[in-house]
Amino acid sequence: MSDKSEEVAIKVQNVSKDFKFDSSRAGTLKSMFTGIFKGSGSKSVKKQHALKKVSFEVKKGEFFGIVGRNGSGKSTLLKMMAGIYQPTKGNIEVNGRLVPFIELGVGFNPELTGKENVYLNGALLNFSEKEIDKFYNEVVEFAELEDFMDKQLKNYSSGMQVRLAFSMAIRAKADTLLIDEVLAVGDADFQRKCFGYFNLLKKTKTTVVFVSHDMEAVRQYCDRAIMIEDGKALTAGSVEKIAQAYIKQFNQPENFQLPEENEENRWGDGKVTIDDFDVRVNEAEINFKQTIKAHKDTDGVIAGIRIKNSAGDHITGTNTKLQREIIDGLKKGQSLVIEWKMPNVLADGSYQIDSALTYPDEITVYDWREEFVDFDVVKTRRLPYSVDPGFNLTVHREK
Repeated sequence: MSDKSEEVAIKVQNVSKDFKFDSSRAGTLKSMFTGIFKGSGSKSVKKQHALKKVSFEVKKGEFFGIVGRNGSGKSTLLKMMAGIYQPTKGNIEVNGRLVPFIELGVGFNPELTGKENVYLNGALLNFSEKEIDKFYNEVVEFAELEDFMDKQLKNYSSGMQVRLAFSMAIRAKADTLLIDEVLAVGDADFQRKCFGYFNLLKKTKTTVVFVSHDMEAVRQYCDRAIMIEDGKALTAGSVEKIAQAYIKQFNQPENFQLPEENEENRWGDGKVTIDDFDVRVNEAEINFKQTIKAHKDTDGVIAGIRIKNSAGDHITGTNTKLQREIIDGLKKGQSLVIEWKMPNVLADGSYQIDSALTYPDEITVYDWREEFVDFDVVKTRRLPYSVDPGFNLTVHREK
């Protein structure tokens, strides 16, 4: 019988972290000098509770997500897992070798060239010079910096530094990799390359702790996730549950409420609302009609839909931004009808529609209606799959 502790890569038990700082500041030249003669009892020391009794486990081979708004405490948590900070209370157990990729530029010297930094950082990761010689060209190729390795790092853009740092981090001999969302400053092509590497990590069952604001990346790669808010672990569980909780954080109505009584599966600030949604299905095509109305003047709207099957799996979806349809600012009282059409590639079964209206930032929500509309697809031909692309079959018999 195997020991359960052997299956855990990181165990966080009731961890709290406090930071103390002196809040007394010399406001004038006089107070600066008179303060020298004051006793220690006159100091005003404040305590900041960065984390409060956080507990969770990361299993070996798991891709584990940590989400939360800026200042929530997630970066502090990551640094404690990396051993940079020590908990004020509680305990963190790490099984195996852990390599953090947390802060841009850690382990790099801006006065050295890119090549010199590869060897410096490699030494910090416990590689010998011969080992670095062997993978040096792979590092440069992955980072796409062939023409810049003889230049000083201080002349690199932030994106170039990220590419070099990440290319080194993935060479590390690690059982667990900690990755903060520094990838956000990389360009789109490099991010795709990094996410391709994430697929490899998942296939090889490498343990990864991933901090991100990109809920689609969290949904795609993470097996489980936790959300940190005000230093507390508010929610832990399935990735979809965490993603929805994170999105709702940004959309708590303040002075403006949704016109109708707020439902459990509906949220947003209500400045633009989805007033009606119609679905029409035939054998060849599915038509969706989304009616929206502005209740205040707005700068822009992104309208989207998502289709789920009866098991709750996301089958497909799109939005006006992806379709390159720009909905500019709406005036109060203005209504729009948005029509979507798609080939009926869905297999026989029951489906649900999530309908959403967001700000141009794609995070803040005007109106999100989860599982808003149900519809059925009934076909003469049944397949045991969610998608029926309409295969054509030809059999050639040899004479």
